[in-house]
Amino acid sequence: MQNPWPAAALALSLTACTAPGSDDPFVGFGPNPKLPPPKTSLIPSIGVPDVVRWPAGAAPKAPDGFTVTRYAEGLDHPRWLLVLPNGDVLAAEAAAPPKPPGTEEKGVRAFFQKMLMKKVGSIVPSADRITLLRDADGDGVAETESVFATGLKSPFGMTVVGATLYVANADGVVSFPYRPGQTSVAGPGTAVFALPAGINHHWTKNVVASPDGSTLFATVGSNSNIAEKGMAIEEGRAAIWAYDIASRTTRVFASGLRNPNGLDFDPATGVMWTVSNERDEIGPDVPPDYLTSVKDGGFYGWPWSYWGRNVDKRVQPQRPEMVARAIQPDYALGPHTASLGLAFYRGDTFPAAYRGGAFIGQHGSWNRQPLNGYRVVFVPFAGGRPQMPAQAFLTSFLNADNKIQGRPVGVAVDGRGALLVADDVGGIVWRVAAAR
Repeated sequence: MQNPWPAAALALSLTACTAPGSDDPFVGFGPNPKLPPPKTSLIPSIGVPDVVRWPAGAAPKAPDGFTVTRYAEGLDHPRWLLVLPNGDVLAAEAAAPPKPPGTEEKGVRAFFQKMLMKKVGSIVPSADRITLLRDADGDGVAETESVFATGLKSPFGMTVVGATLYVANADGVVSFPYRPGQTSVAGPGTAVFALPAGINHHWTKNVVASPDGSTLFATVGSNSNIAEKGMAIEEGRAAIWAYDIASRTTRVFASGLRNPNGLDFDPATGVMWTVSNERDEIGPDVPPDYLTSVKDGGFYGWPWSYWGRNVDKRVQPQRPEMVARAIQPDYALGPHTASLGLAFYRGDTFPAAYRGGAFIGQHGSWNRQPLNGYRVVFVPFAGGRPQMPAQAFLTSFLNADNKIQGRPVGVAVDGRGALLVADDVGGIVWRVAAAR
């Protein structure tokens, strides 16, 4: 359809993103962020507000020309979304799996992290299920919410290849036979390939298929902040794995990514992109989380360096030969924003300037003052590259009193070209549509 909004109208609404409440020029987005010197501290900067959740009838704010509705609510920590070929939507409801006995972290940092994560609602029993959402009448609200799959292990990423649905659990990828329109699957699924698990400092595992459907790519976060307990427990982690469906073989596709989550392919070029969370405890404004293209065999620095070849002197032993290999990411997303969701816009109902750009769900900081993230941002693309400036597209997840109403995670574009956003703290899937 012909979109009535010219690209120039969007350009006027794009503003540079900086940390909320901060006028620090070092804090920002883009391909060349200024990085302040690191500041080491054993105790994290505490900046986590109370969780109040959304009042009745309240919603996040989108730019003029868009409407925001509650596509589904009453969910149990919806983390990730998959739009199925027939338009149904799957929502993975999950939280961190319990840690194996004897692996509970100790010390000052662990104490503060556990205290703060409880406060933001991140330490809760995991629902371990996938819910199917169906909007049969096309009014932008799912009138059907039904249990699609149970018996999973902290499910997160999902993808469909042909007649098979793949789900990434905290310990590996499983599969289910799938036909468009079916409303449930039986059992816990068939194991496809295992992923590093155990302690699971970062438990969220994503899985996507290559554009040609031949390869699955899965994300695995690190088991620590900076490999404090050595690299042995990091084997195969801080990486993106590739699984060849035909040969059933796996390999590490890219490494040195502390906690990659969102994965998607630029619709114009076919290049893979990811968003990754960076390390803690070297200051509120460094290093930035980032969006980057992913190269086969590429190494992105963790744990020995950040933002390319900026050496982290805390990591022992130092490995200058690894630092020399480190690839600088393409685009900074602000420090400690917990950027998780990633979806390129392939619809045709948003203004033209959004086409081919990337939406990113920023879950929000837990150890920073002032707070950062708690929003969905849009990064325009041109010529296969992310552009400046970025846009704060969906906001107000923090209320006027700086308290948490919700936290965005996964983002997806539905069959009608609207943006869906999983809000795990709010228990809501939001739908953002262009006003007609």
